[in-house]
Amino acid sequence: MQTRKPIVAGQFYPGQHDSCLEQISECLEHEVSPELLPETIAAGIVPHAGWTFSGELAAMVFSAIREREEKVHTFVIFGAAHSYSGPGPAVFDSGCWNTPLGSIAIDEDLAGEVLKRISIANDVVAHATEHSIEVQVPFIQHLFGGAKILPIIVPPSEEAIALGEAVGEIISSQEDKNIVCIGSTDLTHYGPRYGFIPKGAGADGVKWAHEVNDKAFIDLALKLEAEQLLANSAENYNACGAGAAAAAIAAAKKLGKSEGVLLAQTNSNEIMLNKMGSSSTDSVGYAAIVF
Repeated sequence: MQTRKPIVAGQFYPGQHDSCLEQISECLEHEVSPELLPETIAAGIVPHAGWTFSGELAAMVFSAIREREEKVHTFVIFGAAHSYSGPGPAVFDSGCWNTPLGSIAIDEDLAGEVLKRISIANDVVAHATEHSIEVQVPFIQHLFGGAKILPIIVPPSEEAIALGEAVGEIISSQEDKNIVCIGSTDLTHYGPRYGFIPKGAGADGVKWAHEVNDKAFIDLALKLEAEQLLANSAENYNACGAGAAAAAIAAAKKLGKSEGVLLAQTNSNEIMLNKMGSSSTDSVGYAAIVF
């Protein structure tokens, strides 16, 4: 059986069982008002930085799903392609993933349906060094006991939309299973460290990244405009996982959703100020969205 071992446990999130649970509990302290949520949730967009920076927003999305969908059989997790250079999406189709909280199974039946429906690489090696999916898994293990996952790396191409639509169609036909899609992406990587300073290296540039560049991405996501989101991201560099987000949005639209709900938006510089009392000329944006 294929088993993927965690690669960023102890770096992006705690590497030990008890400390992992402790930080999950801390992330879940920021509750989402049920009045803000749609009656059902078909998909979400989560950030994937270290939990110190983005864990609270990721937890908001999974907590919102738990509020509306008490039983989720499978999470399809569309991940960013940080180091994967393949031409199209890549699925991890069988076996399990390990985290400090134990093992979680791959939904092999769903993987088979996806592989039959659309041309997609069956490439477990593509997932070997990718963190954007892994950092979501402990939240699922903690909140949704017995749930399975289907990890898919999604480069930012139009194939992302076709993939999302196909997954949405498959989910529609699965009357005996509740399946939720997750798109994993951070937003604008701004500052000298990232080589992106169109508005200068300083507070004004960081503010622009948050209030203008990230907002452009968020607004398109909330309107479920997957094609425009991909084009905007390619032009303005405001998402590292635009393909993952586009796939989740396309699936949500196919499942009858017409708008998203922004639960929270922040950035690493804002978090540094709040938690550490310091600021930086570099910043990464984060958003928590449900559909």
